Amino acid sequence: MMATEVTVGLMHPGSMGAAFAAQLRSQGTTVLWCPTGRSESSRQRAEQASMEPVTSLTDLLERVDVLLSLCPPAAAEDVAAQVAAHGFRGTYVEANAITPRRVRNIAECLPYAAVVDGAVVGSPPVGGKSPTLYLAGPREQVVRLEDLFADTDVQTHQLGDDIGQASALKLAYSSYQKASRVLAAVAYGLADANGVSDELLHIASKRTGSYLTETGYIPKTASRAWRWGPELDDAAALLREVGLPDDLMEAASRVLHQWSDARDRELTVAETLSLLHVDHDREGHNEP
Repeated sequence: MMATEVTVGLMHPGSMGAAFAAQLRSQGTTVLWCPTGRSESSRQRAEQASMEPVTSLTDLLERVDVLLSLCPPAAAEDVAAQVAAHGFRGTYVEANAITPRRVRNIAECLPYAAVVDGAVVGSPPVGGKSPTLYLAGPREQVVRLEDLFADTDVQTHQLGDDIGQASALKLAYSSYQKASRVLAAVAYGLADANGVSDELLHIASKRTGSYLTETGYIPKTASRAWRWGPELDDAAALLREVGLPDDLMEAASRVLHQWSDARDRELTVAETLSLLHVDHDREGHNEP
């Protein structure tokens, strides 16, 4: 079956999902979505990606061959449950940053669907960026997805037949990448508070590719904290499952949650760091 003969459904046209939809549309693939209950921002992204609106979730699920789930990690099970309630029988791509156990639970709640475990590594495919979609699950469905994204800026990579492999890879990578961003922000904040930020950057610049030199990324980290926090919570859960320390992931997640008010805000580095400051003296006075 050619990619253009496959109809794809997208539950949440966020920045990543809408970018994936635009890539599919560039190859002539029909991409459907349901605007009911969605925000104006979602509507605008869907329109820019040339996605086709449908009147209801029922209509969406009856018409699509492949359903792509790209949503905030905390909502993954709720999205799957909505789909399962309609008896969906197509290919369901669980592409969120969640634990392998959660992916397997989702697969169990979708007994009539062919569930593929997916993981996106990289930025949304916009402006020449080319993320990789790692895939694990039924071979026939994985090959179908490879064909679907052929000739787009989304690269695909097969991992194997076992559900959970893609999610494990994503969280293993995220546990370093996102925690490193958090640590870089905290380290810079510490140096800045003591008047030695320039010296810290000088030291870091001697090491190629250090996150510490990328101070402009600190506000971006804060603005994405609402998504990264739950992702690191799942990374911590996976570390516990395999018997490794989860303290670093838990701590990084707590820092991210302090940036909960930074979502969709344009902040300076100084404003972003101010959200991390804790008044320990005041905390001490509040103790019984």
